[in-house]
Amino acid sequence: MPIPAQEIVSLLSVFAIAFTAPTWKNAQVLLYGAILAPGRRTVTSALRVLGLGDAPGFGKYHRVLNRNRWNPWMLSKLLLGLIITVCVPEGKPLILLVDETLERRWGPKIKYLGVFRDPVRSTKKKVAYASGVRWLSMAIVVSVPWTKRSWALPFLTVVLLSPKTDAKLGKRHYTSVARVGQLISQVRRWHPDREITVVGDGAFAAVPLIQHCQRKHVRVTLVSRLRWDARLFDWPEEQPKGKRGVKPKKGNRQLKLDQRLEDPQTQWVSLEVLWYGGENRTLEIATSTSLWHRMGLDPVAIRWVLVRCPDDDDFEPMALFSSNQDDNAKDIVQWFVLRWNIEVTFEEVRMHLGFETQRQWSDKAIERTSPCLLALFSLVVLIAIKLHPQNLPIQRTSWYDKQEATFSDALFAVRKHLWGLEHFTISSDAADPVLIPAQLFRALRQIALHPV
Repeated sequence: MPIPAQEIVSLLSVFAIAFTAPTWKNAQVLLYGAILAPGRRTVTSALRVLGLGDAPGFGKYHRVLNRNRWNPWMLSKLLLGLIITVCVPEGKPLILLVDETLERRWGPKIKYLGVFRDPVRSTKKKVAYASGVRWLSMAIVVSVPWTKRSWALPFLTVVLLSPKTDAKLGKRHYTSVARVGQLISQVRRWHPDREITVVGDGAFAAVPLIQHCQRKHVRVTLVSRLRWDARLFDWPEEQPKGKRGVKPKKGNRQLKLDQRLEDPQTQWVSLEVLWYGGENRTLEIATSTSLWHRMGLDPVAIRWVLVRCPDDDDFEPMALFSSNQDDNAKDIVQWFVLRWNIEVTFEEVRMHLGFETQRQWSDKAIERTSPCLLALFSLVVLIAIKLHPQNLPIQRTSWYDKQEATFSDALFAVRKHLWGLEHFTISSDAADPVLIPAQLFRALRQIALHPV
């Protein structure tokens, strides 16, 4: 088994307080095995890649996930603090992304299974459904030293059960909007003085969530898509003195957002923004403030932003909003564009870290393994930054002239560092030295280390 360098040991040592000493020792074995394993991320594959396939007592590594006591919430707090220390300058606001992802799974022993919409396989014309476990993940947007693109590093992931599954298990059902509110409150408690902006897709455009974010003890800005049929109103006029009755909470009804697109009185401003793929794009933006009202709830104050591109017929206009009226319209658009990075992270975790290949059926192991694999993405990036603070070696080929580093390069660098060390645990079986041609050795190492 490789012995990690002091840089890696010091980076990971902050997590030791969440475990007992024996569990932390076994958890580190699983961590390094999950990084080095080329295929499935099961406990057995992690042990095999470390040369522990014949070691007795393998059950203790399974118990780390399905039985041993440790605090996932504390680990999320420690991971977020570590990311902020390494990647976020002092005093800078925290940009957080929230999104759902589906772990496709089958099996009669998995109690958390449900049938959900598959966002990867669904199209505008056809909605695809799949059996699996749905997760709600929160990630922080950071700048890494080797790329121009911002990266989304997950640090907190919770399971989202369907109403039918909750009823079967006798649990109280929480919607995704309610869960996001809980996660936002948790992060606020961890960092009470930081300026925080949370960005999500249209599934989180809800008046109750905006009300939650605008509370004094939360004070978080929520940015998301806005429904085209949202009921927007002016602010109420002051009620004359002496007039009896309930004070009005909203004023006159405003035009619908889709009507504003065609309204000649809508004032459009041309702005250049950083768009998807890192390209600069010139768009037209219209913005104002309104009260968003939903029947049965108090109205909430928002700043809405309409985005269109008259020069591109394929561009579909967007309606965005921020729960902070004072936000700049350009900032709102830029924050929403950053949401795309969490989709990239989900794809990288599936491709290179074996998400959906784990095979536990224990409830506790299922609750822990998938969030750990998403957090492993962040740990690999942090280790790579620690090992290569300026320039990360890029794996190029003659047919693919890669200009910027990707997660596969970070994973390759960490694997290469672990396997490239000279210190290994002493094997009890003495073996004769065998000379391997240098070209063959380099080819084997490339195949073993580089993510497929």
